[in-house]
Amino acid sequence: MKLRRALVFATVLLQCLFAAPSFALDIDVSEFKLGNGMRVVVIPSHRAPVVTHMVWYRVGAADEPQGKAGIAHFLEHLMFKGTPKHPAGEFSRLVRINGGEENAFTSQDYTAYFQRIAKDRLPMVMELEADRMQNLVLTDENVLPELQVVKEERRQRIENEPASQLAEQMSIALYAAHPYRKPVIGWMSEVAQLDRQDALDFYRAHYEPANATLIVAGDVEADQVKLLAERYYGPLKNTVTAKPMARTAEPEPIAERRVVIHDKLTSSPSWRRSYLAPADAKAEGREALALQVLADALGGGAQSRLYEKLVLDRKLAAYAGAWYSGDAIDYGDFTLYAAPNPGVDPSKLEAAVDEVLAEVVAHGITEEELQRTRSRVVTQSVFVLDSQESLARMFGTALMTGQSVDDVLNWDKHIAAVTVDDVARAAAKIIDRKASVTGLLLPAEGQ
Repeated sequence: MKLRRALVFATVLLQCLFAAPSFALDIDVSEFKLGNGMRVVVIPSHRAPVVTHMVWYRVGAADEPQGKAGIAHFLEHLMFKGTPKHPAGEFSRLVRINGGEENAFTSQDYTAYFQRIAKDRLPMVMELEADRMQNLVLTDENVLPELQVVKEERRQRIENEPASQLAEQMSIALYAAHPYRKPVIGWMSEVAQLDRQDALDFYRAHYEPANATLIVAGDVEADQVKLLAERYYGPLKNTVTAKPMARTAEPEPIAERRVVIHDKLTSSPSWRRSYLAPADAKAEGREALALQVLADALGGGAQSRLYEKLVLDRKLAAYAGAWYSGDAIDYGDFTLYAAPNPGVDPSKLEAAVDEVLAEVVAHGITEEELQRTRSRVVTQSVFVLDSQESLARMFGTALMTGQSVDDVLNWDKHIAAVTVDDVARAAAKIIDRKASVTGLLLPAEGQ
């Protein structure tokens, strides 16, 4: 089970996957609801006789009770511990011996479980997933060892990774009040106190058919999936009304923040800055699309402004880039990153980045940059067709964060409507030092 959080590679990849125009997808997506409220989305893709089956729950780390940070991710691990019908290990064994693969992931806003398997095994994985939606069996014997696994995962992914430490500390600084400030994997002090009852309480409060979305992508048709979904998921009853935790709104930022980490595992400096930004679903007009264009124009490749000015022209940076991450329910972030060349003071690099930003805020981007960026992101999006999992993730992420199937299918029309004025307005609104956190990762002092 892999924790998917705001690492540079993962975030950039997700943005590429979300940028999927309808003409590139060339698919007829179907959606419907079962009688118990479970949403179903079918994405036909007949390139191979396999399917990707995903169940998404509208609950994540931001919905955890106070003092229980990490319980959403911990429950993700525990969902593989078995039911009376399928004891511990049988779920994974059956998927494996039938030539399939499986995994799961947790974010701030949702948790998802998926299998990729031959299409004639789709009934089997539906039966398995429907069974553990309501019949999970947890005992101290299977919970406590898994808690040690999660603690070790935090040590490996966060505490022994300086870049991850910087990202975690920057999130803490970026969100003064909103629960996005918590890491998905949780604080070690709270994770260490989680127990079987915590997991069961969270499971019973949120893992309900009406709080779930089934997405099936692959060599299937909508009618076939509907029959199977009604057979395996339709009989499930909702025992509670799942409610997300109340989320504290982020107060208006009034001061820029700075995070500096010196670490013995770091051999060379790196720099990053994140600005608080609107989420895709809550952005005004074409604001989110404009931010995606702005991120690509600033740092999307060798022709971007940051790369040309900092890497090629002034030789200040070994690399430089930017991304906009809006795939969340409440807030997003607009982030820039760079690494100084040997002998270059990070403060000089930061000043150069600020010069580029000031120029964009004052004058926007050019029509040529707009056209090149739109062409680039649309071209990148075509690769989503090569992966059923990417298709399913793209639609699942959109649906979990307040968007619709039509929003995804009509993405190309929306991005084509973005103007240089849209980008200029978005840049002027978002690039505000009061709403930013600047992070520096440096070698240990004296190193």
